[in-house]
Amino acid sequence: MSEVEKRALAAEVRAEEGEEGQPARIVGHGAVFNKRSEMIMGMFKEEIAPGAFDDVLGDDVRALFNHDANFVLGRTRAKTLELSVDAEGLRYEITPPDTQSVRDLVLAPLSRGDITGSSFAFRVAPDGDEWREEDDGLIVRTITRFSRLLDVSPVTYPAYPDAGAAARSLEARCAEVQNLARKAINERRARERFLEMIHA
Repeated sequence: MSEVEKRALAAEVRAEEGEEGQPARIVGHGAVFNKRSEMIMGMFKEEIAPGAFDDVLGDDVRALFNHDANFVLGRTRAKTLELSVDAEGLRYEITPPDTQSVRDLVLAPLSRGDITGSSFAFRVAPDGDEWREEDDGLIVRTITRFSRLLDVSPVTYPAYPDAGAAARSLEARCAEVQNLARKAINERRARERFLEMIHA
């Protein structure tokens, strides 16, 4: 089974006041398509292809605050979290519980603009990513298919994690991919030189 990974981004997340008598909602994008991340662990950049979430929109997903399993804001099974895909990416709408802690710690900072980031936790399908090395040596990972969507979260710090089991597994995978990419590039260059020699 693949490791759980988390990605955070500075995509817009906001609190929306409900109509009179209706609860407030939290609306945001947990992930965006075709946009490169910052460097992850100083090793590679990442992008998400449209369609990557197609297999996981029916998962039982939680909405958490800062990925804290003790701070549940909503859940798809309870119909307090709605997920959809639009042209921008993975969109979420949360109807959080009407509690003082949610009002004070989540809705008020969102309304003030103190919290603006979103994040999501996921597993990538075994054949759900592609790695390549660009001409400038940059390694790019494109995620084409997720196998599991675990949570979406408004987050205080929209930064990529750099520690833990997922990071260690990604380091190993990235090193492996870098070696494979360099080997493939070297083999291609050798073939090109050979063809140039025989056609000279």
